[in-house]
Amino acid sequence: MSLAEKLAQERRARLAAERLLELKQAELTDANRKLGRHALALTKRIGATQAEIATFRNENERVKSDLNTANEKVEQAERRLWHSIQAFQDGFAFFDSNSKLIGANTAYLNIFEGVEEVAPGVSYVRILQVLTDEGLIDTEELSADAWRAMMTERWMSPAPEPTVIRLWNDRYLKLIDQRGHDGDIVSLALDITATVHYEEELRTARERAEAANRAKSAFLANMSHEIRTPMNGVVGMAELLNDTSLTEEQRLYANTIKNSGEALLVIINDVLDYSKIEAEKLVLHPEPFDLEACMHEVVMLLQANARDKGLTLLVDYDLFMPTSFIGDPGRIRQILTNLIGNAVKFTNEGHVTARVTGVPHPEDNTVMLHISIEDSGIGIPEEKIQHIFGEFNQVEDETNRQFEGTGLGLAITERLIKMMDGEIWVESEFGKGSCFGFRLPLVVADGSQVNAPELPDDLNCVMIVDDMEINREILNRQLQRLGLKVIPVTSGAGALEQMSKDVDLVITDRNLPGMDGLKLARSLRHAWSDVPVLLLSSDPADASDPAIRDIFAGVLQKPIPRGALFTALSKLSAPSGQPPSASHAVEAAPSPAMTQSTATAEIASDLRRMRVLAAEDNRTNQLVFRKMVKDMNIDLRFAGNGQEAVELYQSFVPDMIFMDISMPKMDGKQATQAIRELEKENGRKVQIVALTAHAMDGDSEGILAAGLDDYLTKPLRKSLIHERIMKNMPAAVAPLQCEGGDLQATG
Repeated sequence: MSLAEKLAQERRARLAAERLLELKQAELTDANRKLGRHALALTKRIGATQAEIATFRNENERVKSDLNTANEKVEQAERRLWHSIQAFQDGFAFFDSNSKLIGANTAYLNIFEGVEEVAPGVSYVRILQVLTDEGLIDTEELSADAWRAMMTERWMSPAPEPTVIRLWNDRYLKLIDQRGHDGDIVSLALDITATVHYEEELRTARERAEAANRAKSAFLANMSHEIRTPMNGVVGMAELLNDTSLTEEQRLYANTIKNSGEALLVIINDVLDYSKIEAEKLVLHPEPFDLEACMHEVVMLLQANARDKGLTLLVDYDLFMPTSFIGDPGRIRQILTNLIGNAVKFTNEGHVTARVTGVPHPEDNTVMLHISIEDSGIGIPEEKIQHIFGEFNQVEDETNRQFEGTGLGLAITERLIKMMDGEIWVESEFGKGSCFGFRLPLVVADGSQVNAPELPDDLNCVMIVDDMEINREILNRQLQRLGLKVIPVTSGAGALEQMSKDVDLVITDRNLPGMDGLKLARSLRHAWSDVPVLLLSSDPADASDPAIRDIFAGVLQKPIPRGALFTALSKLSAPSGQPPSASHAVEAAPSPAMTQSTATAEIASDLRRMRVLAAEDNRTNQLVFRKMVKDMNIDLRFAGNGQEAVELYQSFVPDMIFMDISMPKMDGKQATQAIRELEKENGRKVQIVALTAHAMDGDSEGILAAGLDDYLTKPLRKSLIHERIMKNMPAAVAPLQCEGGDLQATG
């Protein structure tokens, strides 16, 4: 090979090597660039990792710090909790699920008087053993074994009931144990010694209070007897004095004595009734009674006072509402007397109206009665309305300081109504009048359905003549419900002007302005002789006045009982041409005794007199009783005490006995029981009626339980004494005559 070829070949080789070098350099440069980029990325990752490591290190330090703080707080809380538990005056302990003591405070451990055995790890059963063995517990009537068995059974129950234990030193602990979900138990031993002693003091104080209350009740009962006994003489003698010939001045004095005595007895009754209600000793005695008759009885008792003040007393009893209910008639009568009596007391002019309506509930045969007492009296200021139901309260102002009373009437009324599951309310406008109302749920008695009267065929239109709008309204509503047309008129002159052939009946009030009812009836008798006239009067004497009976077809006593109104309308069907006086709607039925012939009286004179024994230790009351029955044809004997009554029962053989309850040697109840024992031997039964001034022991159940048949509360009433004697008069005795003729029952 030539040199030129060698040179050319070397040159080619050198060029190839240079190119390969350049290529390798390019590859190396590219690799360096990649390595640089990788190093950069790695550097960044290392930096991020280092930042994360720093963050984790910081977080770890913070967590460690928080944990240390938390541990410190937990330890502090535990210390505080344990210090608090240690500060408890009551025992506190923890037990595990195996009933082993975990820990207890000092108060709990002190119960064991330093017994070292009672420490963490001791079992509950062993604790019970220590308590009995060391004499730390008073097991009372239980033996030590029985007590431990009882306490162990209690401890093992899922939810132990709290129990009270008594320690040897008269301390009382209430054990309260709470079982957790894992079986651990927290036990509390609460020291209730002060509470037990306080309760004991309360029990002792209660016993003393009850003893004092019994003493008060006995005092009130005795006071009642001591006051009622002489008051019986005062009121009884005043009543008897009125039966003698007196001048008007003397009669005024006698009535004043009687009324004052009765007013004092009302006050006594209020105090005693409230004492019984307060002591929860008052018991209701439900029985069938006639509500309408009860209301009219109350109104008639208050009629005299109302008439003296010129007031009109009205009863608006829903015409077709039942009248017979089951309730305590005595207490309902007391409620009505309090409310209507108050209305009369605080009303100087106008009227007092008692309205009775009801909402029937056929599903249980009851009626929700609504009774309201409206008056046109002095009224009550709005701010003092609730005040009047308080004890011993009256509305004190210059308007009513003239009215006397205990202030207990409405308080007693409210309590009685609540006892009957009712409620009372009052609406009043000062100076214009008041309305007291109450609701009572009462069961309707059997046979209480009210039937409308049979009216004469020719009775279609009735004229009512009365100057009082409320009275016209009541009569108008009652007559319209019977299907009658009513023409209300306010005066006698107006009645004569409106009189026409369409009017079939005139009902007129006695006291009318200008022309009274008597003058109106005389005028009608001349011009309309075929039209009957009924008189409305609040004076009972009008019904028996011959001059009035000759003019009117009947006299209706105000307020008008529904039965009297029905009877009056029914009796208007007398035959044509019969004089009005022959068809009186209200006329007293003749007594059977007054219709006896002289021959019958002569035969009766051969019969023995009724024998009546009265057991009464008070001489004044004996005199009052003797005077009350002096007109009766009876053989009367007195016994000065219960022992004499028993002896006279055997020797005198009475037909009836009046027995005073409070007497020396042997009281009325004991004497009655002795007589009842004698009756078992002789086979005869005598009626014994109690005479009692002992109001607190005068309840019917106590009287009847002692063997007495009935009772009368002092002061005695002549009419009631006569009624009881007439009621128990045997068949084979002489009539109960007075000197002027046969005696009628006045009760």
